[in-house]
Amino acid sequence: MKYLIIFFSAFLLVACKKEQQINQTSAPADSAKIVQDTVATDVPSGKIAVDTFPFPTEIKECSCYFAKSKADFLAEKYIYADDAGKTAYMKLDGKRIAMNLISSNDMEADEELSKEIENDDYKISVKGKKIKGEEALLFEGTLTIEKPDGTIVKIPIYGECGC
Repeated sequence: MKYLIIFFSAFLLVACKKEQQINQTSAPADSAKIVQDTVATDVPSGKIAVDTFPFPTEIKECSCYFAKSKADFLAEKYIYADDAGKTAYMKLDGKRIAMNLISSNDMEADEELSKEIENDDYKISVKGKKIKGEEALLFEGTLTIEKPDGTIVKIPIYGECGC
């Protein structure tokens, strides 16, 4: 009787392994569909998270820094800061990043501010118009962030540039 039970158990074990092999051969077709579905849903749902951060300690002198609103600006909840034309700082998709400014004109024409920043993951454009000028120049405008996949986010900004 023992031998019969052992034989029957071995038979079931071999039968189960053959069934697993059959399922594994059909798995690549299913996983190919899953990969295609995942790719299709990632493209339209792409968003860029823009987080606030404290004023960067790396900035020592002249700078421009912006928040999403005047209230956020007064509460020092910045979304962008740069050190007068060299390096820009932002917190995007949960990571604090420092990027080189490609171009920057701080009010060279018609009291308008324009900055272009780019790295491998983001292309950022800052456009603003002077609203008040004393020691520091106050600006209102738009910050546009673009990713290589075509995702674009536009955020209203309020802030200042000065030394």
